[in-house]
Amino acid sequence: MRDNTITVLCIGDVVGLPGRMMFQKYSGHLKERYNNPVIIVNGENSSSQGRGITPRIMRFFKHNGADVVTSGNHIWQKRDIYSYFTEHTDLIRPANFYSKAPGSGVALCTKNGISVGVINLQGRVFMKELVDCPFRTAESILTFLKHKTSVIIVDMHAETTSEKMAMGHFLDGKVSAVVGTHTHTQTADERVLPGGTAFMTDLGMGGALNGMLGMKKEAIIENFITQMPTKFVVDTTPPFCLQGAAITIDTDSGRARAIERFNIIDHELTVGEETEE
Repeated sequence: MRDNTITVLCIGDVVGLPGRMMFQKYSGHLKERYNNPVIIVNGENSSSQGRGITPRIMRFFKHNGADVVTSGNHIWQKRDIYSYFTEHTDLIRPANFYSKAPGSGVALCTKNGISVGVINLQGRVFMKELVDCPFRTAESILTFLKHKTSVIIVDMHAETTSEKMAMGHFLDGKVSAVVGTHTHTQTADERVLPGGTAFMTDLGMGGALNGMLGMKKEAIIENFITQMPTKFVVDTTPPFCLQGAAITIDTDSGRARAIERFNIIDHELTVGEETEE
């Protein structure tokens, strides 16, 4: 009997070297556990400073099994990534950015003969960037993408739970999953909405579990207390985590059958300081 399902693994914001090392250490385990899934990872915080991504890091993600890398408001932090967009389609930026910005907000990948569409969007509430309406952008993209595949995943990179949840309900029945990124805090609200769209407010992150958003907490606390600028530094102190969700999708209808949250915590991994890329 034909198995008409595919599993898509979505991993939250990977922060710096600790997040990358966790992805490298556990990506093979996750591929085996979920039977060679499509792997989508948010990589906009994966540089040594915890902001931006480089071509070298993209090669790292691809070598370790990532099919598509999504991003968000920090995607332009490393200028050498601009040219990567002209030659590759496996890294995407929010589709509602300025239309002439490098790259695209949509990707198509194929696994086991099944095409999977990935859309990257950025929210507007409490975000500094001026971007187009993510809801209208999503509608416009779907008029194109629905003719390519029934399996469509949306990474909604946004600050507030309400805007992410609104996108989930707005696209319920139109896409396979809407998962949130950006806050680096895994939520426990994973579910399949009434129309068949899997939803989770935030996937979480890969990085130092007891830091703050994968950064050393001291500078962030000082910033809150003094309101003075401080330099945020990637935390390399264990334990480390790798968080996300596995989504089982019916390839004929595009509806999600299940969504399962995972949170891997590693107390043994040792991470050194990383020099500038």
